[in-house]
Amino acid sequence: MALVDIEERQVTFKIVYCGPPLAGKTTNLNKLYEIVHAENRGRLMTLEGTGDRTIFFDLLPLFFQVSGLSVRIKVYTVPGQPAHQMTRRAVLRGADGVVFVADSGRELAAQNKHSYRELTNNLAQLSDGIEHVALITQFNKRDVESPIEMTAFASEPVEAAIAEVGEGVLQTFLRLVQATWGLAEAEAKLSEHFGVTEAEFAEALAKHLGPAA
Repeated sequence: MALVDIEERQVTFKIVYCGPPLAGKTTNLNKLYEIVHAENRGRLMTLEGTGDRTIFFDLLPLFFQVSGLSVRIKVYTVPGQPAHQMTRRAVLRGADGVVFVADSGRELAAQNKHSYRELTNNLAQLSDGIEHVALITQFNKRDVESPIEMTAFASEPVEAAIAEVGEGVLQTFLRLVQATWGLAEAEAKLSEHFGVTEAEFAEALAKHLGPAA
């Protein structure tokens, strides 16, 4: 569950981007960094291996305030290669929300399904049940020829994206964070403690983490 500090009026969410290798997880994070207001983001930390593949994880801290409540969002990506299964499990521990980034190429359909199955198994073991984690699937690279159907293997909300040009990146993120707030509200009664409704949170989220004017 989200880290809630009532005395300090602070809520911290952990968001993780997962998916098969080269599906666009780090690309999403890089574009998010470019989009978000500079005053609402921290330093983007990236560790890369050969071929631009993430070898450990990327981290982008985001933050804003709404009605005196400090909201912090730690955004991670994890490597998709099979050899890094333990790293994925470690980073997923304590996640409040997850974006599964699928590759829309038809030749990668099986790889998507395998990675998604591993993700849901990990969440079931690490989070006291997958129902305690907000989950959204982003079908990236929708500009490929004959992309796969966006309902191929996931029943939760889906978003289309072409992350390389920023299309769908912010929409995916905002939708997931709003869902994450909703889960935290149900479990920790955030509105009662902080006097912030879900609508007010969504408005502040879009205002502070949206594109700079």
